[in-house]
Amino acid sequence: MTSELLNTLYVQTQGAYLRLEGDTLRIQHEDITLRNVPLHHLGGLALFGNVLISPFLLHRCAEQGLEVSWFAESGRFQGRLSGPVSGNVLLRRAQYKALDNASMCLYLATRFVESKLKNSRMVLQRAVRERGETETLARALAEHELALRMLPQARSVDEVRGLEGQAASSYFAAFGDLLLSGEFYFAGRNKRPPRDPVNALLGFVYALIATQCTGALEAVGLDPQAGFLHALRPGRNALALDLIEEFRAWWADRLVLSLLNRKQLAPKHFDERTGGAVMLKEEGRKIVIAAFHSRRQETVQHPLFKEPVPVGLLPHIQARMLARYLRADLPEYPPFVGR
Repeated sequence: MTSELLNTLYVQTQGAYLRLEGDTLRIQHEDITLRNVPLHHLGGLALFGNVLISPFLLHRCAEQGLEVSWFAESGRFQGRLSGPVSGNVLLRRAQYKALDNASMCLYLATRFVESKLKNSRMVLQRAVRERGETETLARALAEHELALRMLPQARSVDEVRGLEGQAASSYFAAFGDLLLSGEFYFAGRNKRPPRDPVNALLGFVYALIATQCTGALEAVGLDPQAGFLHALRPGRNALALDLIEEFRAWWADRLVLSLLNRKQLAPKHFDERTGGAVMLKEEGRKIVIAAFHSRRQETVQHPLFKEPVPVGLLPHIQARMLARYLRADLPEYPPFVGR
């Protein structure tokens, strides 16, 4: 699978070979040409897993300032090739400057939370349509509507966090109503360590998407530790945590519900450790990773593009839009809201 988005060519076809013919990049797989792209149309390459690239093409990319980023097939960032001059220092300077600007921090924090609230509301609304309204679902929807109305009036990042926290509390109070299988019970969010299978599964899928977000931010040259919504702490990828808020409900929670409600996972796939911690067993992890990888390959309609894009590239799109906003190339940051 190959996709060209925001002047970056994403290659996910395993065993693909990229070579240069004149001024054209050619993508081949088992002696079949998959695509030809004029090199001057591109601003960078992102290669996932077992994707090969010719040394001559690498040299040309370095000469022309085209950045090449490598990722594991899972999406974990592995490395980057840049030419002698890179704009990343200017981007990071803009990022750090924004951190010192209270109004920009508030604006971006608001946009991340707005996306989370809308995507969470969509999950709740779908449950009401499919299964009927319960008291906790109604309360959660009311909390989300209230938070969305009050969000534009927030005067500090702490107020934004407070609105997000209240809505999240009501969301997880209703999350048990979304489970159809009587094999699993959910009484509320807990972590570090998770103490029931549902929380163990949520934490595992959140970690998978956090890896995607961290890799996407690193690929565009942003500092994944310098976030706007989440507090800064040494070793904490705060900006990746900011970005994952756009995908928690729409991607992670829906995947968790699908795995449990379709009975792809059973209690036998979880192990209770000493002290009460619950973890996925190896067989369970394989099932989740396979489902996660399959979801990454599916395509969705992004509001900014005419053609559908793979789900796995959504964090990359949002990271690039964030970079453009910080560089003042865009007047606003458009967060992702699913359908």
